[in-house]
Amino acid sequence: MFSVWVTVEVQEQYVSEFLAAITENAESSVRDEVGCLSFDVIEIDREARQYGFYEIYRDEVAFTLEHRRAAHYATWKDVAARALVPGSQVITTGDRFVAITSR
Repeated sequence: MFSVWVTVEVQEQYVSEFLAAITENAESSVRDEVGCLSFDVIEIDREARQYGFYEIYRDEVAFTLEHRRAAHYATWKDVAARALVPGSQVITTGDRFVAITSR
């Protein structure tokens, strides 16, 4: 499996638009992409408007080709272009090594 961890900071005037857009992107990714297994959005710091996304894909192709070519991703990128603090987005990717969950 392939994991993606993204952190961002959102400009104050765009928080509501950002939250709506990332929620739609996460929901559409899991619902419409067979290769997207999980998409979590985390509020890291409300006052600093910092958020994180943890995404799990079947493999790297599911992320780089299928996810990034989806219509909902294009919509998300449009909102992100104006809502995110320039230079704040950090994307870390890698093969998922260990995953332990409760039943």
